[in-house]
Parts: sequence; C-alpha cells; structure tokens
Amino acid sequence: MKTNFKRIALIGKYTSASVSSSILRLAEFLEQRGHEVWTTVHTADNCRITRLKSAPLVELAGRIDLAIVLGGDGTLLNVARVLADHPVPMIGVNQGRLGFLADVSLDTMLPTLEEMLSGQYVAEDRIMLECHLERHGDLCDAAYAFNDVVVSKGSTGRLIEFEVYIDDKFVYSQRADGLVLATPTGSTAYALSAGGPILHPTLEAFVLTPICAHTLSARPIAVNSRSEIEINLIHADDARVHFDGQRHRDLIIGDRVVVRRAKNTIRLLHPAEHNYYDTLREKLHWGEKL
Repeated sequence: MKTNFKRIALIGKYTSASVSSSILRLAEFLEQRGHEVWTTVHTADNCRITRLKSAPLVELAGRIDLAIVLGGDGTLLNVARVLADHPVPMIGVNQGRLGFLADVSLDTMLPTLEEMLSGQYVAEDRIMLECHLERHGDLCDAAYAFNDVVVSKGSTGRLIEFEVYIDDKFVYSQRADGLVLATPTGSTAYALSAGGPILHPTLEAFVLTPICAHTLSARPIAVNSRSEIEINLIHADDARVHFDGQRHRDLIIGDRVVVRRAKNTIRLLHPAEHNYYDTLREKLHWGEKL
C-alpha cells in the first residue's frame, strides 16, 4: 500500500544531542525515498544540525504529513500535546528505556521504516485529555495531556483534601497525596505505580487512581471517556496540577480542575507485527524467573 507521507518532520529528544547522527542518517534515507524532510528548530539547535530545513514544531504541525520522534516516551508525549489539534500521525523510534509508545528499535530503524512507509504498519488512535483550571470562576489555564492529569501535594509533603465529581455527580472526598486521572495510554505510567489497572489503549475509558489515600477503602475507578471529571481542592498547604509530568501549575484552595476527553485523538503508527501484549510482557518482565 502506498502512503501519502510527503513531508516528514524528524524530532529528537530535547535534552540529548546524541540523536544527531541518527537523525542525519534517517534524513538521508528519507530523502532518497523522495520525502521532504524537516526538523524542529529546537532539535536543529540542540543537535547542531544545519543542513535540514527547520521551523518551530507548532508551525510544522499544520504542514507535515508525519512526525518521526527519536527519543523515549517522554519526548513523544511532549510532541503529542503540540500536535493535538492537528491530524498528524506519529512514529516513535526508541532511544529511551521503557518504550511503551516509541516502539521502533534504533537497531532496525531503517528497514522497519522502509516497510512502514510502504504501507506495512498498524495504525492506532488514542484518546487525550483536555484540562481546564478554574479559579474564582475564571479560566486560569488550559492544557492537553496524553498520559495523565495529576493533582498532588507540593514540596511541603503534606496531604491534600479534594472532592471528585463525575458528570456533576458527587463521588467522594479524599485526603491523600493526590489523584491520577489517566488515559488508557497513561495507565501504564504513574497510575500503574499508584496501584491502578492497565487499560488496553483502544478502550474508551479513563481511570482515576488515588495516591496514598488516608483510608483503606480508596480504590481506582474506571469511567467512560465521555465523562467530565471535576476535582475541587478543599484544603492544602501546597498543591499542584501536573500534565504528563512535564508541565505543572500551582493550586490554591478553591481551585477547580475540570478534565474531559479532548476533541481529537493521537494516531500512532506501529510496525506491522506490533502486539500490545508482547510490549507489556517485555517491558513489565511478565513470566520471568527470578
């Protein structure tokens, strides 16, 4: 099957210049196939790449047909939030550690991408979160999250108290270190560490997982992805809301964090042999003998 990926952006891990040689090698490969290759200004500066055309990612978002991200899952999360309003599919080349999202191996990058760019891939649409922070009745901040939105204690380390509403219905009040509201993609991240379940990426659901709640009865809850979740901060000496663990805003008592499903989805492209359960088994070391 022929693909329509004429313009391709190569985006490297933001804190590492070590991806430079991989980007240049990949750029040469793509140009030989007839693709128009771009990179982001940040990647070009960080990796000291001068021969590729570059522009800010926010500008490239409306002009490219495909984004290839070289890094770990954190890099891909960052890119996904910028591309959230644009139907640009992404391929992740894993230069990180876990690689739940970036699943193309660096060692087999070129032959794997040759197959994928020839149409041999699995496409997967994943839901995102849109979060609004309201203070005194006004919109204070808005952000996307691909993995999770987390309301948690700040640097003082003291418990916070909050109320949770789902579709305007009161669910509970909690005293805890915080609450993780995760997409299926984010269910294998912070939510999993906090004791939440693993959700298959194609599920139309979110999971709410308390963090070290001051009660033995606190349990994760999975809800329909069309639900609107409201978290009201009742008491805290220091609290924050985090978006994918990469951006945060300080919270004050009375703040209202409203989370709903984002209008658009993120499309990930995987190698043709991709199997989510294989990924779980490999990354979580299921079945290994001690």
